[in-house]
Amino acid sequence: MFYHDRQLQYKVRVDKPDPVFARMLQQAIGGIEGEIRVCLQYLFQAWGNRGPEKYRNMLLETGTEEIGHIEMLATAVALNLEGAPTSMQEEFANDKVVGAIMGGMDPRHILSSGMAALAVDANGVPFNGSWVVGSGNIVADMYSNVAAEATGRTLATRLWHMTDDAGMKDFLSFLIARDTMHQNQWMAVIEENGGLRSMPVPNSFPQSEEVQGFNYAFVSTYIGSDTTEGGRWTQGPSLDGKGEFHVEKAAPLGGIPKLAPPVPGAFAQKEQMTPVDSLIGTVTSKIEGALSGSGGTSTTDS
Repeated sequence: MFYHDRQLQYKVRVDKPDPVFARMLQQAIGGIEGEIRVCLQYLFQAWGNRGPEKYRNMLLETGTEEIGHIEMLATAVALNLEGAPTSMQEEFANDKVVGAIMGGMDPRHILSSGMAALAVDANGVPFNGSWVVGSGNIVADMYSNVAAEATGRTLATRLWHMTDDAGMKDFLSFLIARDTMHQNQWMAVIEENGGLRSMPVPNSFPQSEEVQGFNYAFVSTYIGSDTTEGGRWTQGPSLDGKGEFHVEKAAPLGGIPKLAPPVPGAFAQKEQMTPVDSLIGTVTSKIEGALSGSGGTSTTDS
């Protein structure tokens, strides 16, 4: 069950409406870095959580908070659209290409929503539910959440830098602060579940079943004879403490793949078939035809 408060979580003020910035804010709503994504991600992770109940409760609370962030961003979009032109006449007169597409604003903010936010990104592409990650593995989900908050915070800082509106800067500073907390929050769950020692994820699969020698190898696909400059990932103990990093030069170990020829029913070109294949196909067709003509049974004259 969910409840709501009619007041926003934090004040949203626009000193000077900017329809172009409204379009930019759409990325923070319906883009892959946006609030719809993290809201649904945390809620679906909560609804499917199996294990300690505290994680479900935490995810529900944070996912619900993100609904409030969508509400604030939608309000910011609407406030930035106030005063935007609803008539194209003046735009046509000033510029043959409709004021360079209405000066950069999204026409759908007029055509589809009546000067309101949409569940789309800055290019008008609808939100994509396939971005939502809920694997059922708490650590895998938390790593995904950290990445989502990191890209979201990066987007919010870019939006902060793009505007000179004091009200928008203040509002975006709040979202940036919440992204700081949420990154730390998800990392705290990872730490509580073993931190780096919990790798590889899932840690419930026996590593003895892995192909040994490749589980901590950096495979270098560089074709040159000189050595690729290495880093922390090429030498020394692995981060999970269960192996040693080393470099393996990529080598073809699997042989040349051999696929069966096309089957007759797949209707490849005749030239793709070998003579043997064609003969087999002919014999098979005749046998099938004979069986079909006799009702699928063979009889013997008495």
